[in-house]
Amino acid sequence: MDARVSRFSVPRLALALILVMCWAAPAAAQLFETRAKEAILVDSDTGTVLFSKNPDKPVPPASLAKLMTMEVVFNALKNGRLTMDDEFLVSENAWRKGGAVSGGSTMFAELNSSIRLEDLIKGVIVQSANDGCIVIAEGMAGSEENFARVMTARARKIGLEHSVFRNSTGLPDPDQKVTMRDLAKLARYIQHEYPVYYKFYSLREFTWNKILQRNRNPLLAMDIGADGMKTGYTEESGYAIVGSVKRDGRRLIAAMSGLPDERSRGEEARKLLDWGIRAFEPYEIFKKNEIIGNVRLYGGAQMTVPVTVKDDLEILLPITDRDRMKARVVYTGPVPAPVHAGDKIASLKIWIGDDLSQETPLYAAQSVGIGPIHRRAFDALTELLLGWIPR
Repeated sequence: MDARVSRFSVPRLALALILVMCWAAPAAAQLFETRAKEAILVDSDTGTVLFSKNPDKPVPPASLAKLMTMEVVFNALKNGRLTMDDEFLVSENAWRKGGAVSGGSTMFAELNSSIRLEDLIKGVIVQSANDGCIVIAEGMAGSEENFARVMTARARKIGLEHSVFRNSTGLPDPDQKVTMRDLAKLARYIQHEYPVYYKFYSLREFTWNKILQRNRNPLLAMDIGADGMKTGYTEESGYAIVGSVKRDGRRLIAAMSGLPDERSRGEEARKLLDWGIRAFEPYEIFKKNEIIGNVRLYGGAQMTVPVTVKDDLEILLPITDRDRMKARVVYTGPVPAPVHAGDKIASLKIWIGDDLSQETPLYAAQSVGIGPIHRRAFDALTELLLGWIPR
């Protein structure tokens, strides 16, 4: 079997114009430019990728790793394994490696004290507290190394394909890497799966143990509708940020790395998010259960089966340069019969220029049984003959 690409027609003029671009087009300039070495901009509601620049390049996460630390915590809270009132002990390791004596980001946790989980969460999110991360990691998994294994396992489970974690803080480790695409996926996952806990990312400040600590996210102080999430820095990767803006009924997520200084980090993130709000508009391309195209079958009672989406499908289209959009039904086929209604057998892929913007599962719209012997023989012969022809 081989990967198949199916062009299809729909009654909507706008999408028909997009599909004209299914044939190769000359390379064009990016719709947006940024000083960041790696960046991605994603619509939180639809998952549409609006902009990308080296989004799959592995880089050190710095404190952006704490987003994954919090996902593990939020998951435990949601499933009842933890409560906000649970208390965790500050070990000497956590105090030395992440406390005031370390010289890094800290919530000034005192050695051998016990801290409520809610306070630890606020310390990690608002102050980027390394001691808070280590205290949580040791309390949940016995050691930071073991907790990091849990982080990586959770990352794979929620679809982060290229990120590897070695500690809960993001402190330098040669084997610890993330990608901007994975971080944007993580941010989106946290927003959708844990809305009750996501609100912590919008806190401007946090007072604990009589110490006032201010959020390091520069976007929160800008009048752009920012509601989270996290900043980071390492000498190797430069200044980085994952930022979220909710405005005009939409929420966008930007993940950026490789910026030269704090000022450019805030400015570049603001410009990218502002541009995303202004330069795109939502467009519904298919209704729930609407037939999108046909997928070829092997050995079926009929040659093809129609495919559909399970929910209304909306994407964000550029207000200008719409001719850079293209869409295709992609599947590995021909798909062997029998096929049952509701089986996932293909996907709809949409590109902006050369960048894959959105991928949506497609499902069989009807059941198709195994065909008679002569049909199966014909399909087998067809595949045998076509197998000699480069495709």
